Amino acid sequence: MDFNALHHQNQPLLIANVWDASSALAAQQAGYYALGTSSAAIATLLGYEDGEDMSFDELLFIVTRIKAVTSLPLTVDLESGYGDITSRIIENIHRLARAGVVGINIEDSHVVNGVRSLDDAHTFARKIQELTAACPSIFFNIRTDTFLLNIEDALEETLSRGQLYAAHGANGLFVPGVTQPDSIAALTRHVTLPLNVMCMPTLPDFGTLASLGVRRISMGNFIHAAMQDRLKESLCKIQANQSFSDVFNYENN
Repeated sequence: MDFNALHHQNQPLLIANVWDASSALAAQQAGYYALGTSSAAIATLLGYEDGEDMSFDELLFIVTRIKAVTSLPLTVDLESGYGDITSRIIENIHRLARAGVVGINIEDSHVVNGVRSLDDAHTFARKIQELTAACPSIFFNIRTDTFLLNIEDALEETLSRGQLYAAHGANGLFVPGVTQPDSIAALTRHVTLPLNVMCMPTLPDFGTLASLGVRRISMGNFIHAAMQDRLKESLCKIQANQSFSDVFNYENN
């Protein structure tokens, strides 16, 4: 089944968001059908803040290492595209495609001096049209940050942007931060694109999401963050106990 078809099943596609080769292998061994990179997790791995502080070449290196160890379909979080002009973003997507990537996330917001703000919807839609025309083999999952930024009338703005992006070539709509069943149902009812939601503390269970019409579920950087917390806890215990006993107790369990 190709990557696009995975978005049109009865059950949502659960994406394993990974950040390096070992996490990709773990996801494959756990039985996932597709992988997605987490920009925030990769940024943390490389010692950067999220928001395109790392270079595209650094991102591409991680992507090539992931593709070297797994044949699962891989979609890449491209943030805002890693380019100031559309032609540079197209070049980046072509390089990802040559590395074996089948899809990307690209978002309708930018981080400037640590502050994220929404792009103009119509300007961004025209960019989508150019990108999809130039890269027809790639699945474009368009992320809108209306809920993430908690803007006024977020649902109405998301519906408007989703319909606009669908008309300009998007293949999927990613709405991080949306968790209310009524809002999710409105989006699946009024936007023709497969809806992608993201792990949040109040996100409904997967069965409920399926009944609401969700077609894709992402993890964001939350799995990586949880692992980092566990790592810090283990290191602190070693230091406090002056012993490796907790390491081997964990292995035995």
